[in-house]
Amino acid sequence: MTKRALITGVTGQDGSYLAELLLTKGYEVHGLARRTSSVNTSRVAHLVEDTHAPDCRFFLHRGDLSDGGRLLSLLQQVRPDEVYNLAAESYVGASFEEPEHAGEAAGVGAVRLLEALRMSGVGARFYQAGSSEMYGAEPPPQSEDTPLRPRSPYGAAKAYAHWLTTTYRESYGMHAVNGILFNHESPRRGEVFVTRKVTRAVARIQAGLDDFVYLGNLDAVRDWGYAPEYVEGMWRMLQADEPEDLVLATGERATVRDFVAAAFDHAGLDWEKHVRFDERYLRPVEVDALVGDASRAEQRIGWKPEVRFAELVRIMVDADIEALKHEGRHWIDRPQLPAWQD
Repeated sequence: MTKRALITGVTGQDGSYLAELLLTKGYEVHGLARRTSSVNTSRVAHLVEDTHAPDCRFFLHRGDLSDGGRLLSLLQQVRPDEVYNLAAESYVGASFEEPEHAGEAAGVGAVRLLEALRMSGVGARFYQAGSSEMYGAEPPPQSEDTPLRPRSPYGAAKAYAHWLTTTYRESYGMHAVNGILFNHESPRRGEVFVTRKVTRAVARIQAGLDDFVYLGNLDAVRDWGYAPEYVEGMWRMLQADEPEDLVLATGERATVRDFVAAAFDHAGLDWEKHVRFDERYLRPVEVDALVGDASRAEQRIGWKPEVRFAELVRIMVDADIEALKHEGRHWIDRPQLPAWQD
């Protein structure tokens, strides 16, 4: 019998990779995306006519985590076996400018979905996308046992969703888990995130279109992995017999400066000639170091990342250089538009 999955935030980096993964595994995949006045579905448009999984179907539904009634009706309509909540305003810097929106999107929205799932009686397994930003001020390495001390509205909202997911699991017997994912990147990463901002700048500077890129804190330490591997971890978490919250991370430490230097070096450029500091990109309060310990995920679900830091940088730089050769269009962009299902 074909499994059904519902993915919120399906048009984002993780949502698009997860949809592709589930289709290859024989799922019927339903994605929830907000209606906007402009096309924002380029990452998943190609799935409408997926030729490598002819027995699978992909459906896009309009909706938003701010509408509990819509969530309830969609769950009753689709009756999924698995629900992946990946929807949120994931740019941490923006959460300081719009803290109420961050709380609604990343926090309260998750609770609306949990409550709709409980009321629907569908019985689907539930995955909540947590974040290493929930650890905030706690020193690395951070694991499942590390206290949560967020230092941003985004991190606080994710921590709220984390504890409510735990509460629903313990109160109602739901198979609900939190995936605490550390930074994971790809050529599909949004252009406001520092990794993608850097690799796009490298491509443009190499092509002679720009001279400089302006960045904030270069000393922040992060744990960067490859997004397609992390969605595999999400799926594995929901296949486990017992629900358990797990950290997904590489355990590798690298500063923003390290990422910048590696990206420019891969393109044969001297980063110090092209990077300028701009205090506007500093957060009101910084998270100094986020480095994860994913040993429990390896023990419990057999998940272990293969793409390491240096390879990740090369993948992203090469993709943006290639994209620029095609008139600046990202390789994932497609001309066709997906068909809405309702």
